[in-house]
Amino acid sequence: MESRCRYVISAVGKGGETYYTSCDNKQELKEWIADNQEQLVMDELKIIDKNKNPLLKWLSFKK
Repeated sequence: MESRCRYVISAVGKGGETYYTSCDNKQELKEWIADNQEQLVMDELKIIDKNKNPLLKWLSFKK
């Protein structure tokens, strides 16, 4: 069985909640962020693109 989600979201809420979800496309990702933006600490938002080339992941590494 194949996994169909492309984006994996890991976030921390303002009340200490932990959010972990997945989205199939960029539009769904933007909608989820817009719906939950008031509850999230935006500095702690991490989005992983599972279809991104591993070489590009390494080159775009941020500290």
